[in-house]
Amino acid sequence: MEKKNNGIYIGIFIIFFIAILFIDKVSNIIIMHDKELAKEKQVKARTDYETQMTVDLSELFPSIMANMVLCSSGTFIMGSPKDEIGRRDGDKELQHQVTISKPFYIGKYEVTQKEYISVMGENPSKFLGENRPVENVTWYDAKEFCKKMNNYVLNEKAKEIPKNYIFDLPTEAQWEYACRAGTTTSLCTGKNITSERNRCSNADEVAWYYYNSGNETHDVGLKKPNAWGIFDMHGNVREWCRDKEDDYPPYAVIDPIGTSESSNYVVRGGPFSGYTFGVRSADRCGSEPNYRINVFGFRLALVPID
Repeated sequence: MEKKNNGIYIGIFIIFFIAILFIDKVSNIIIMHDKELAKEKQVKARTDYETQMTVDLSELFPSIMANMVLCSSGTFIMGSPKDEIGRRDGDKELQHQVTISKPFYIGKYEVTQKEYISVMGENPSKFLGENRPVENVTWYDAKEFCKKMNNYVLNEKAKEIPKNYIFDLPTEAQWEYACRAGTTTSLCTGKNITSERNRCSNADEVAWYYYNSGNETHDVGLKKPNAWGIFDMHGNVREWCRDKEDDYPPYAVIDPIGTSESSNYVVRGGPFSGYTFGVRSADRCGSEPNYRINVFGFRLALVPID
């Protein structure tokens, strides 16, 4: 009798174990199905969103041109003083005199998702919003955007563009010159950051960064502009520059452009996720040109043809 009961118990245990395996397998199938449905919904939502935002470039081109800010030629001190709060170690920000010999234009705002879609036909951004800066772009993406803008000018014979100028990314020197707008402080307002890593009210005025961004991008143009009317140079997304990351020279230079053997290209401006030291005018870093991350965007420039 006892053996018979043991057999019944073993049978019940086996049935129970099989039931658990079956339920677990069914649950996994349901979870996978739900994930696939959610992914399909996300893809459809993004596709619908891009379709709604798609505007022909011919409609946007006048406003793009209207938002290009003229930066006159001039001389400034690039880099940061050794006692600046948040300064990077070593000579990465070595101060030196730079002359910008020819006027150029730079975008009042970072390139928005609406503008990017109108030119490229897609939107790689994580944080969707037509007036948010495009992000998740590589250096190659940014350069392709500029190329397509130039092709549009040639094909449409656009007269709004100044003669002997083309669209491109700004050089690192042009970027910092435009960011500073005549200032020598760590921020374009003539103020300095007061802490390397803690919240700073001076930074809050001009930048979306770790302490006020909510860990996402924001519509362009909501923070205080610099004296030349340029927005978001200190935060929101980091911005690709045209040249490679190079050491600063200990002497005066004219129209410098990084041509080192480094594989990294310059990115400037603080990201929405960065600490206070990263929003400074002189802060600089570099990245592989094919690197894609949601803190990398860019700003359009109109530069004289060499």
